[in-house]
Amino acid sequence: MEHNGFTLWFTGLSGAGKSTVANVVIQELRARGMKVESLDGDVVRTHLSKGLGFSKEDRDTNIRRIGFVAQLLSRNGVVAVVSAISPYRAVRDEVREMVTDFVEVYVKAPLETVMARDVKGLYRKAIAGEIKEFTGISDPYEEPLNPELVLETDKETVEESARKVLTYLEQTERIPIAVKVG
Repeated sequence: MEHNGFTLWFTGLSGAGKSTVANVVIQELRARGMKVESLDGDVVRTHLSKGLGFSKEDRDTNIRRIGFVAQLLSRNGVVAVVSAISPYRAVRDEVREMVTDFVEVYVKAPLETVMARDVKGLYRKAIAGEIKEFTGISDPYEEPLNPELVLETDKETVEESARKVLTYLEQTERIPIAVKVG
């Protein structure tokens, strides 16, 4: 099925549920016959942005690189699904300007919630000073001012959050409406 590409950009704190919700959305988009690529911040860092640190400049470079790849994909009819903390508003806005069809999804969860979900112990290490420049602890996260969607993953199930995204994409005619069987 031919469709227009676009970029679906999930932003939020570490542990907010960006990748978890994005993966459910990706599965559904693929089930509908769409061409989809995942650009997960952790995966991109190990390949495309290997060698970058976590200074503001390096984080901005990482996000610009992800945005560049997302633009290449989406202009070629692929849905680029990005899951990246992308903590700085100015660089997210810069990517929004670069990408032809950009949908920002703020995956919002309170610090207490993401700390409780922290399976890797990153927040604990950041609070102990073992990790420098950690978003939400020693480095800021600038919430989006006008995202297309806000998911409150402390109040919604993964399925409810994914459904909100899919419904929005259907309503804005970026994806076909799912056909109900039975």
